[in-house]
Amino acid sequence: MSSETLHEDSGKLGPEVIDQHRAIVSLMEELEAVDWYNQRAKATGNPELRAILEHNRDEEKEHAAMALEWLRRSDPTLSQHLKTFLFTQGPITAIEATMEGNGNGDPGSAGDDGSLGIGSLRSAKPVAKVESAK
Repeated sequence: MSSETLHEDSGKLGPEVIDQHRAIVSLMEELEAVDWYNQRAKATGNPELRAILEHNRDEEKEHAAMALEWLRRSDPTLSQHLKTFLFTQGPITAIEATMEGNGNGDPGSAGDDGSLGIGSLRSAKPVAKVESAK
């Protein structure tokens, strides 16, 4: 796999990037193990073996969550994206559309309705025409 090795000279990366790489690869491995255990548990007809495989799968989920949390704490941009998308309701893509719609990527900076915070122009009363004095 291409993710198992560094793609750049380690001397140019520094310890923070190398540790992030380690955590990312570990997260990938944990999620891969979740997938493998899940497939094996679903495929077996033996209830005792299924229970063991499901237990192992769920342990890998715990490990994945721990690695993800380490990455979140180490990467402010990832942290912001996780805070934006995790533990939300409704269509996930709607969250991104709301973010992109306000122009700066910060869903909290616009009005709660996705506006620019200036209110709706649809309900505004028409302004009377003013005659200019000549």
